[in-house]
Amino acid sequence: MGYTNVALKDKIMEMYPEITKHGIAVSLDFDTTKNAYIVKFRKDKHELTTHIEKKDADDCMNGVKCVYFGVQIGQFIKNFETT
Repeated sequence: MGYTNVALKDKIMEMYPEITKHGIAVSLDFDTTKNAYIVKFRKDKHELTTHIEKKDADDCMNGVKCVYFGVQIGQFIKNFETT
């Protein structure tokens, strides 16, 4: 499946509206050695770096939410709200 990093980022933002709701900045790049997207979330001084496997990214582009990825987002939001 072919898509750009921008298209994947837009899809993630669409599927997880809490990212926008909480003003979290997102950046991502594909790491060919890991065959995964490295995703960085940033809010003020807080930052979380995680990854999404190529297969999960492909599923995401098809509208399938990745549970692991959603948990990472939720944990990040919880962490910065409590500090």
